[in-house]
Amino acid sequence: MSAPTRRLTTAQALVRFLSAQYTERDGVRRRLIAGTWGIFGHGNVAGVGQALVEYADVMPYHQGRNEQSMVHAAVGHARQLNRLSAQAVTTSIGPGATNLVTGAALATINRLPVLLLPGDYFASHAPDPLLQQLEHPVEADVSVNDTLRPVSRYFDRITRPEALIPSALQAMRVLADPAETGAVTLALPQDVQAEAYDWPEEFFAERLWSVRRPAPDPVELAAAVEAIRSAGRPLIVAGGGVHHSEAEQALKAFVEATGIPVASTQAGKGSLRYDHPADLGGIGHTGTAVSDALARTADLVIGVGTRYTDFTTASGTLFRNPDVRFLNLNITGFDAHKLAARTLVCDARSGLERLTEGLSGHRVSEAYEAEYRAGKERWDEIVEAAYRADDDSAVPTQTQVLGALDATVGDDDVVINAAGSLPGDLHKLWRSRSPRQYHLEYGYSCMGYEIPAGIGVQQAAPGTPVWALVGDGTYLMMPTEIVTAVQEGLPVNIVLIQNHGYASIGGLSEETGGERFGTAYRFRAADGTFTGAPLPVDLAVNAASLGMDVLRAKTVRELREALTAARASDRPTCVYVETDPAPTAPPAEAWWDVPVAETASRTAAVEARERYDRQVADRRRHL
Repeated sequence: MSAPTRRLTTAQALVRFLSAQYTERDGVRRRLIAGTWGIFGHGNVAGVGQALVEYADVMPYHQGRNEQSMVHAAVGHARQLNRLSAQAVTTSIGPGATNLVTGAALATINRLPVLLLPGDYFASHAPDPLLQQLEHPVEADVSVNDTLRPVSRYFDRITRPEALIPSALQAMRVLADPAETGAVTLALPQDVQAEAYDWPEEFFAERLWSVRRPAPDPVELAAAVEAIRSAGRPLIVAGGGVHHSEAEQALKAFVEATGIPVASTQAGKGSLRYDHPADLGGIGHTGTAVSDALARTADLVIGVGTRYTDFTTASGTLFRNPDVRFLNLNITGFDAHKLAARTLVCDARSGLERLTEGLSGHRVSEAYEAEYRAGKERWDEIVEAAYRADDDSAVPTQTQVLGALDATVGDDDVVINAAGSLPGDLHKLWRSRSPRQYHLEYGYSCMGYEIPAGIGVQQAAPGTPVWALVGDGTYLMMPTEIVTAVQEGLPVNIVLIQNHGYASIGGLSEETGGERFGTAYRFRAADGTFTGAPLPVDLAVNAASLGMDVLRAKTVRELREALTAARASDRPTCVYVETDPAPTAPPAEAWWDVPVAETASRTAAVEARERYDRQVADRRRHL
């Protein structure tokens, strides 16, 4: 007797399949693909578009305005839910598909799951060349979707209906695997999308994907315990893996048992609550003075769920103790082996719990605890000074904007940022009160991420106040999803800081001999440079034209009032504030390698190269 089948198009079968996929970890069950974002064109409108209409009862649809921003929204959703749920994104062929590349790179670099479903050329090649098709003279199977291969953790082009079955299963495996996850791409030729096939009923059966918590290897664990017991000045570097594995309480228990202090990367900030005596704040180029001072003298650095980017290591110049060694607890062997470390390849929560058990009775010296606690107190005073506004009638500085927001948010509010000068100020100064309050996308530091990510977070956590912090440069990159927030009634708050240009890159340009060239939003002066008057651009009017409520704040007092009103609103609200452009954040405590011209005639570049040569001399390779 033959197995039962169901006759559906490939697109219909895919949507039905996706609607029946679930993840489970620690007994908590979630939809793996919670919904599908889509912008339709000839490459997907009659295939995936028709399937989403056909099965609207089982697959929620979200209308986007830009393909890249739809991926950002999906990434924000996945991060808020600790990678246990993802969203899909469908696009047409051509520019719709290639617009996915930046979002896919962001997802994969940050190890966050998103399913990409771009349309593709006809598998039959019958109407070649069709509209928006890339014609390659010697490789007929190449399409623009091949640009997604290097930024995807899994890629396939479904050229026959039956090929979807094994590929869809592989796609779900990667999305649900904490060590493998990232962007997954299933390129869908538009003729195959609409082609009917007799699908086995079991393909549509509910399927549960277990999100594993691998335990540490006993031999590695014993060696890790011995390394920690032997260290006099250990320091934990908490990365995003702490959050993804929901290991915050395990980290807290480990720290309270051993007294080992914690510094955090951008992705790991909030692993401990800011007022915990062992939480030292950010580390690296944008780190705190106390974190970076301890990093320079640490004899054992315990990386938990971190990738050790150049910002974290100060481009290889931060960990200066001649005897320093590394112990990396990470779910991926690739990251665990960085910096020639002793490895503990396992889930962060599982590994921390086993380490706590193995270190029973061990604690760092009282002198070491007193040292880092005193350093933390000194840094807290610096934060208070940066946040303080002595004159409520004055134009606020950027750090005073953060101070006003700090006084407004509740413990569970989510603050989102990705690019510009804000990530540095936030990493140094923000006081995280809960594990997911601090949402910084700094693996790719993608301008334009914040607003769509805010929508994704709001979808994942209804009722949670969400704040997207953007400068004028980032806002101009991608404000379009404001329309989506308005359409869906999602009360995302935008804090729009106007400082007339790329403040962060302007500072970096000045430091590296670039003389702030091309970083200001100003008219051309008589000499042709962009040094004239500020452009008469009113971004508040722009936000209002897209449907947001807009509150203008010209002083510190007005800013506080506007933030309070925005938090109480049930509509998407923009707080627009023009800041004093003078930098007020504490200076960098560690270096960052941006190569400077080795030869130049201009004084600024020559002097910058002299500074660079002095700094780069401190770089160290850990072997």
